Amino acid sequence: MPPPAERRLICQHLGEPGYTTDLPCYLRHGGYEVLRKSVVRRPEELIDEVKKSGLRGRGGAGFPCGVKWSLVDRRSGKPIYLIANADESEPGTFKDRYIIHQDPHQLLEGILIACWANQVKQAYIYIRGEFPQGARLLEAAIAEARAHQFAGPNILGTGYSCEIYVHRGAGAYICGEETGLIESLEGKRPYPRIKPPYFPAVLGLYQCPTIVNNVETLCHVKHVAAMGGEAFARIGTNNNTGTRLLCVSGHVRRPGYYEFECGKITLGQLLHEVCGGPPPGRKFKAVIPGGSSSKVLRFGERFNLRLRDGSTVDWGVEDIPLDFDSLAACGSMGGSGGVIVLDDSADMVAALANIAAFYAHESCGQCTPCREGSLWMKKITARMVHGDARPGDGELLKSVADQIAGRTVCPFGEACAWPTQSFVQKFGDEFKDYAEAGKHRSAATPALV
Repeated sequence: MPPPAERRLICQHLGEPGYTTDLPCYLRHGGYEVLRKSVVRRPEELIDEVKKSGLRGRGGAGFPCGVKWSLVDRRSGKPIYLIANADESEPGTFKDRYIIHQDPHQLLEGILIACWANQVKQAYIYIRGEFPQGARLLEAAIAEARAHQFAGPNILGTGYSCEIYVHRGAGAYICGEETGLIESLEGKRPYPRIKPPYFPAVLGLYQCPTIVNNVETLCHVKHVAAMGGEAFARIGTNNNTGTRLLCVSGHVRRPGYYEFECGKITLGQLLHEVCGGPPPGRKFKAVIPGGSSSKVLRFGERFNLRLRDGSTVDWGVEDIPLDFDSLAACGSMGGSGGVIVLDDSADMVAALANIAAFYAHESCGQCTPCREGSLWMKKITARMVHGDARPGDGELLKSVADQIAGRTVCPFGEACAWPTQSFVQKFGDEFKDYAEAGKHRSAATPALV
């Protein structure tokens, strides 16, 4: 069956010839018209539209955006802040970068609509430290928007004011976690906070109610406001509404970013039809469907599942619809949309060594299981790929990972443990082969993406 056509909402102008990042170009394409119509509506109406839309966060967890907004403490008398999470540090994920680099005003319009809906008067864009050009583009876009009364004081003559500031991170993966991001924004070491009591909706930035949304999520807010929540909810599938940006990297002929309706395209259609299949003479071996922290899926395994609607399915990996619920049912997750593909030339132990080295480097060190365990996993896998594999290394790795997941303040514990658990479970024979065959690997661990 041929794959569905792309449904481009957010990406409709990305890569379009002649489309530029300046305000005049954005205005020629209808820019800020949705904001103009939104600021004359009651804020409660917009929150209700986002709830009706079923929009789920696109940063990783897939939490409903409207529910997150409704949890904000509006009775405290404190100011409400909004933070756009543009940290995008998850390996295999590169969609937010393209939005910022090619259509920054779309993000600003989504932020301003979200700010009006929640009566936010000060918003921040927390951008990854490795995106200096993106930060400059956003600063320029904010200045343009401010000069034309789309941001800053007295927006569009309504009397409503909202300032947006760009804050550059220092390249720490942990700052993608919302409370670690808030700590960093306050100028402190980015140790994630304990929840409860520090739920951002109640005690966030400066101990005030705070909304943290991903870049893609905030861009979707513009389209929800434009078409209405019910119309948006008809895009995609039940409980997985709207479109989703998918970043495909690794062993495919046509890597890149694509935008499809949630759940309307399967993993096999994406990889074979859209991305052109594996390199010549190769076969697909494994795929990590939601960024490096999600559990790996092995081609050839099957899933006999009972779905939420009561129906039963018998799926292979290629049959899995790309939505949050289907991937979760198959033991992985949609995550940040980073689809990392490995063909039959991939050394799975070396691939895990690369992932383990990344997470050991990025652990903030606050929690003992994560601080020590991520380093142990790095040392074990590094030893294996450098020719000193031992019998039982796979079981040892799984034991370490099992003692990290669920025992840390933030989800980083799961992020570093899940790849190890799934790699050893799905490709245990390769871990045994390292010791039994005495394999030696080069000193340079190959890059995964």
